[in-house]
This record gives sequence, structure tokens and C-alpha cells, in this order.
Amino acid sequence: MKARRLILALAVSTLAGCAAPGGFRGVYDLPLPGGADLGPHPYEVTVQFADVLDLVPQAAVKVDDVPVGRVQSIRLGADGWTAETVLAVNGDVHLPANAVARLRQSSLLGEKFVELAAPVASPSGQLADKAVIPVSRTNRNPEFEEIFGALSLLLNGGGIGQLQTINRELTKAMDGNEEEIRSFLSGVNQLMTNLDAHRHDITAALDGLNHLSASLADRNQQIADALTDLTPGLKTLTDQRPQLVTMLQSLDQLSTVATDVTNKSRDDLAADLRALAPILRRLADAGQNLPKALEILPSFPFTDPVLDAIKGDYLNVYATVTPGAGVPLPPPGQGVPPGLPTLPPPSGGN
Repeated sequence: MKARRLILALAVSTLAGCAAPGGFRGVYDLPLPGGADLGPHPYEVTVQFADVLDLVPQAAVKVDDVPVGRVQSIRLGADGWTAETVLAVNGDVHLPANAVARLRQSSLLGEKFVELAAPVASPSGQLADKAVIPVSRTNRNPEFEEIFGALSLLLNGGGIGQLQTINRELTKAMDGNEEEIRSFLSGVNQLMTNLDAHRHDITAALDGLNHLSASLADRNQQIADALTDLTPGLKTLTDQRPQLVTMLQSLDQLSTVATDVTNKSRDDLAADLRALAPILRRLADAGQNLPKALEILPSFPFTDPVLDAIKGDYLNVYATVTPGAGVPLPPPGQGVPPGLPTLPPPSGGN
């Protein structure tokens, strides 16, 4: 009697599912026995995976190994490369907005499930309904088949057999060279220490190089124009290459002659320089008198103070004249001796 009632209940449930909107689409629409309780208000999260392996709908969604939801559907993403997995999560489960997702397996031969977790660093916000976790925040554990395949490749076709050869050659290379190797390692350690001590300078140099590169990139067109404008000049230099070579050869010959002349006249040049020493010493002794004398020399005997005595078209000046030897002078109070020039009378007869 109980068996009949159970069969009847299953039939009614199946018919109800077929009558529901969208219809019954198969066993995937039935929740797994013992699955997570979604509660009255679950929310939906779309997780993008690069590879979902053999994950199926109705698979579990876990947080800290506790079932909190299930996989509703799996579809191909709009880009044609990613798999979009739609999850239904219990509304009482709160995760940060930047939560991460990982595809895991419950045991060696167990079922796949999706694990949701907070990020290791800087969790923020809250995961909301219709949220999307992108591929950059999803990952999966390696499959046991992949591990065994890699191990088989390593043991059969890998380089395990070469380790003995490598070890033997290393032993042979280091045998008797312990001091050199120790010195080399000490030098490497010292180099690393120096680099670490100057890491700020290295960083500043790299930043400066980056700034220079950015500046050059901003002036790319100007540099291209400058290189383009250099083309005619370079062509001219190329055309005049024979003349330039001849000029340089002549300069080489001139250098040879100049060196020979300098060597031959070295004693005379040294004697001339020694002869100049007293003159330069006297000039140094003159000190500030020499610049003052140079101020008077161009306008002698009319120095700069004479200009202060000029009033319009006449000059008031007191002069003391010292005649040379043999010049006749009249006695005081007498006129000009005969034979000496006199000043002309003023204009107008006065």
C-alpha cells in the first residue's frame, strides 16, 4: 500500500513538473537528494570558467565545504570561449562583491562542485543578485588524469634519466675548485648586496628612463621630421667624402709639421717666455696704476677732468708749462721776446 502511494506521489510530481511553465526537460531539472537548502529568497550568480570539465547542472555550490546552493545551468558564453555557469545561492549566505570561484572535486572519484570564497586580500562590498564573477577570478584544480599523465611523461619520456648525468658532471666540475666556487658565490652575494643597497637609485634610474621614453614617444613626429631633414645633409657629406678625406690628411700633415716646428723652436720659445717674465712682473707691480694710465693715454693731454672746465665755446684752464733746456724766456713782467709766435688779436679789433 505504501509503495503504491509513493509511486502515485512521484507520478503526480512528474505531471506537475510537465505542466509548469517551460515544461519538464529531463532528470537535470530534478534537485539531487540531500542537496543544499536554498531558502525562500535565493539569489543568482553567474560564474565564468575557462573550462568546466564535466561539471553538470544540479551540482553543489559550497562555501567552506558547506553546501549553500546548486548549479542551475551551464551555457556557452557570448565570446564563444568561456563557459557561463548560473548558480542559485541561499539568500542567507553573504559573500564580498569581489568573491572568487573555484571548480573542485569532492574526492578522487567524487563529483565536481563549485566553491565560492572571499578573496585573500581586500574583500569589499557584497555579492548581489545577478552578479557576475569573471574568468579572472575563477580557477580549477588539476584533474587526477592530468597529474598522472604529467607524471607518466616525466618518468617515461622526461629527463629523470639525465639527472644522474647532471649530478655527475656537477660533481666533476666542482671537484678541486671549492675555493674558486666559494669566492664566486661570495662575489655574487656582494653584488646582490650592493644592488639591494642601491635599489632606490636603480628604481629612480628606471623611472627616469621611463620618463625619457615617454617624452621621446610624445615627440616621435618631431624626431622623424629631424631624421628626414638630416637626409640632404648626409647626402652632401657623402658627396664631399673625398674632399673631407683630403682635408683630414692635410690636417695630419699640418700636425706633423707643427710638431716638428715646435720641437725645433722649443728652446727659443722657452727663452722668449723667460725674457717676458720681468716685463710681466713689472706690469704686476704697477697694479691699479696701469688701468688709470690707460684711461689718460687716448686723450692726452686733455684728460677727463678737462671736460668739466669746458663752458660752451671756451675753456678756462690753468696750465703750468715747463720749457725744455735752451728755450729763451723773457724776464718777468716783459713782453714776448722777438722771434716767438704771439696770439692773434681778438676778432672785432677789441
